[in-house]
Amino acid sequence: MQQDILINFTPQETRVAVVEQGAVQELHVERTLERGLVGNVYLGKVARVLPGMQSAFIDMGLERAAFLHVADVWQRQPEGEPPQTARSALPLVPIEKQVFEGQSLMVQVVKDPIGSKGARLSTQISIAGRHLVFLPQDDHIGVSQKIPTEQRDALRERLKSIVGAQGGGFILRTNAEDSSDAELSEDISYLRKTWARIKEASLRLPAQSMLHQDLTLLQRVLRDLVAESTQTIRIDSKEQFEKLMVFATEFMPAAAQRLQLYKGERPIFDLYSIDEEIAKALGRRVDLKSGGYLIIDQTEALTTVDVNTGGYVGARNFDDTVFKTNLEAAHAIARQLRLRNLGGIIIVDFIDMSRAEHQEAVLAEFRKQLSRDRVKTMAGGFSQLGLLEMTRKRTRESLSHMLCEPCPTCAGKGNVKTTRTVVYDILREILREARQFNPREFRVVAAPGVIEMLLDEESQHLAALSDFIAKPVSLQSEAAMGQEQYDIVLL
Repeated sequence: MQQDILINFTPQETRVAVVEQGAVQELHVERTLERGLVGNVYLGKVARVLPGMQSAFIDMGLERAAFLHVADVWQRQPEGEPPQTARSALPLVPIEKQVFEGQSLMVQVVKDPIGSKGARLSTQISIAGRHLVFLPQDDHIGVSQKIPTEQRDALRERLKSIVGAQGGGFILRTNAEDSSDAELSEDISYLRKTWARIKEASLRLPAQSMLHQDLTLLQRVLRDLVAESTQTIRIDSKEQFEKLMVFATEFMPAAAQRLQLYKGERPIFDLYSIDEEIAKALGRRVDLKSGGYLIIDQTEALTTVDVNTGGYVGARNFDDTVFKTNLEAAHAIARQLRLRNLGGIIIVDFIDMSRAEHQEAVLAEFRKQLSRDRVKTMAGGFSQLGLLEMTRKRTRESLSHMLCEPCPTCAGKGNVKTTRTVVYDILREILREARQFNPREFRVVAAPGVIEMLLDEESQHLAALSDFIAKPVSLQSEAAMGQEQYDIVLL
């Protein structure tokens, strides 16, 4: 399926949309202020060694010194052993025998600074490519543990023959099990060039310098998103177009031929109404062309998708109506999973189908649509309850978690107490406080709607309570408060 990639760049934010058949299928967002340090390589300077904690503080020129634990100091592995297995088997050499104050040390950030804590570092350098992870200090050839066991040995031998005698360790990523030899060779070439530039910079630059910054979203587009089906990569910034062209020419010549500078007067995302699609992707309901609709709910543990016929009555009988709605939903759900970047466990509740051939056809169509997803997915069959269970690998935050935050009024519940419920909560709380304290007066501070009801419909109950506790109750409206928020002040 032919695809186009549109890039909207501003100094504060980069947005990338993958468009197939005139509809946006994926959206990637990176904000300048939220870019982390993970993956960056620095030439640090050992500021302090702490033998008691078996750690060292490394000055990288950042606001706070970073932290290096002895377990993250690279040691040469025994021949033929996987790095993880060998590292756990080797006795740890005390950190004071490996590093010393004032030493220049090449380090990589493995965890971003959090609060008052500095970044966590490793001296085991790894560089991620599209299909492979390069471990320049090791010689091990590995395969992702998520690839089925029966395929790993064959993939390992194939990768060894491609790597050849140049050395270096490589790990085949999960999404690379179907990659061609040409794609793997191109990835190896890119990774070796990157490592050569890091080594050259380490000899040229002073301590506390950055040697390598993990790829920006723009560069990852060329590395991860461009495929044979990509027709064009259009970007609306001349400056970024020129930078991207330099990067592509050196590392990914095939992608450079597809790069185009967008000069149109309309915003680039208006070409396919992408901003409208983003707004829809942040909502629960997705309308289908037939009149049916989906309800998508994302929770901490899993995501649920409910299919409904809505107003669709176009087929000759009910079974055909259900079947056609479910077929259309199969297309829409696969697209929404990619667009919203929903991962983890996903439960799809298609409309119940009485005929087995309809179930099989819907399941086959759904799996066909999922096969176009670059993220690994796995869909089972229908359960006894008619539910379809599937998983989709988590690669980054979902679109809603990236662009939204829980509502401050409902705290993410999706609903709030009615005004009358809040009024009755307040009356009970005043009674509770009156039994414990003896103030001169009670003052209720609440949202305007709550105060209005206390003054109008519930004024008799408020007056009766005031007489019962023998204390006056005054009211104060506060526009900044949410409907469920209130304070009872003792005066």
